[in-house]
Amino acid sequence: MATIRDVSKIAGVSVATVSRTLSKPDKVSAKTREIVNAAILETNYKPDILARNFRTRKSSTIVVLVPDIANPFFSRVIRGIEQTAQSLGYAVLLGDTQGDLERESTYANMVNTSQAEGIIQLDSHNPFENNSDVPIVNACDCVRGTDMPTIELDNAAAARKMTDYLISLGHKNIAIITGPLDSTITQDRLNGYKEALKKSGIKFKPENINVGDYSFRSGMTATRLLMKNRIPPSAIFCMNDEMAIGTIKQVKLMGLKVPDDISVAGFDNISFAEYCDPPLTTISQPAEEFGSKAMSTLYRIINQEGTIKKNIFLDFDLIIRNSTGPN
Repeated sequence: MATIRDVSKIAGVSVATVSRTLSKPDKVSAKTREIVNAAILETNYKPDILARNFRTRKSSTIVVLVPDIANPFFSRVIRGIEQTAQSLGYAVLLGDTQGDLERESTYANMVNTSQAEGIIQLDSHNPFENNSDVPIVNACDCVRGTDMPTIELDNAAAARKMTDYLISLGHKNIAIITGPLDSTITQDRLNGYKEALKKSGIKFKPENINVGDYSFRSGMTATRLLMKNRIPPSAIFCMNDEMAIGTIKQVKLMGLKVPDDISVAGFDNISFAEYCDPPLTTISQPAEEFGSKAMSTLYRIINQEGTIKKNIFLDFDLIIRNSTGPN
C-alpha cells in the first residue's frame, strides 16, 4: 500500500507539502496541488481520513444525492466523483433517493449536522431551498432559477442534433419517448426535438410523444402504444439508452426489424449501447467528467477558492451505429 512518502517522492515535494495539500489545500499553490493530486492518483494513495478528521474537526465527507443508483449512466458519474474526491482527500457517501424527497432530505441534512461538508445533487431539485449557505453543486439534471452552480449538457442542442440526423435520413414521422415530464432534462430535450421538427417544416404530432421512466420496460411499453398510432412512426428517439434498448426488443417482438422497418435512437452512450442488436445510435455525453467537474467545483466552494463559475456546459457527440437507417 502506498504511503505519503511515495507520493512525496513522485511529486518531487516534501512530505510536509503533501500533508499540507491534503489538510490545508488553501495554503498550497494551485500548481503544487495539481502535482500532488496527480501523484496521489498515480500511487493510489489513500489518506487516513479518520485520523485527519479527528485533528481538523472536519468530516472530509461529501454526500451525493442519486435519483437511481442502478442507472448505468449515474454509475459512471459516481465513478468520476469518487476518483476526484479521493485525490482531494474526501470520502463519498451515496444517497440513493429514488425520487423520494424525504430520503433526499435525510441525506442532505448530514451537512447541517456536520457529518458531511457538502452535497452533489444529481436531480433537478434543491434540497436546501431555504438555506443558500450550504455548499452544493447540481449536476446532470439541473434546477433552474437558483444560485446553485450547475454542471450540465446543452440537452436541447443534443436533442436537436439527433432529430436533425433522423430527418436527414428521410424520417418525417419521428416519435419520442421522454423521461418524467417534471425533469428539466426531459423539458430541454423535448424542446430540442420540437425545434428540429419546426426548422424542417415538419408538423409536431402530440400522439408521437410517450412518457417513460428511463427503464427498459418503460421503453417497451411506450413503443407498444406508439405503434398503435393511426400512422405508426418510422423512427423512435428515446431520451436514454435503456428505454431505446427496450424499444428495440419490443419492435422485434412485434415481428419488425431495426432499422429496416423502424429506426431507433437513444441518449447517453452507456456501455450496453455498443453491444445491443443492432448497436444503438445515440448521443454520447461525458458521464465521468460530470462527476469530476462537480466534485472539483464543490471542493472549491467548501474551501472558498476564488470565483465559482455558475454554469458549466460539457460537450456531446452524435454516435451513429446500425439502429438507424434511411426511411
